[in-house]
Amino acid sequence: MKGTIVAVCTSANKGERKKNVGSANLLAGLGLEGDAHAGFQHRQVSLLALESIEKMRGKGLDVNPGDFAENVTTTGIDLCSLPVGTRLKAGATLLEVSQIGKECHTRCAIYYQAGDCVMPKEGIFTIVVEGGSLSVGDSIEVIEHV
Repeated sequence: MKGTIVAVCTSANKGERKKNVGSANLLAGLGLEGDAHAGFQHRQVSLLALESIEKMRGKGLDVNPGDFAENVTTTGIDLCSLPVGTRLKAGATLLEVSQIGKECHTRCAIYYQAGDCVMPKEGIFTIVVEGGSLSVGDSIEVIEHV
């Protein structure tokens, strides 16, 4: 399974939408350099498929990559079907899936606008096994299924 990176997003603070910065350095064991969520244990880098964002657009929302606070937006790869432990080659990095979805303790603005949110069900989290650069246009592919 192979896809493409369509956005690399960071934010200075937790709890806010992320901005597509085009490229970033991923640090092994930490996450995206300069991102508020770097070093967050098993949720170092979050990924969401553009196809998931498009589902929310279909519900009438004006949303874009980074609006769900994901670090990396992809296309062409079924992220939420990947089991924990799957390894992904993304640009010059090696990521390992550590969590599928997340529990939202509070309802975000997107939930109130659409009555639903894709990140808790379709977003995934990874740890950075091998750091390096990651840029829009880089490939992302499954290299090891668990």
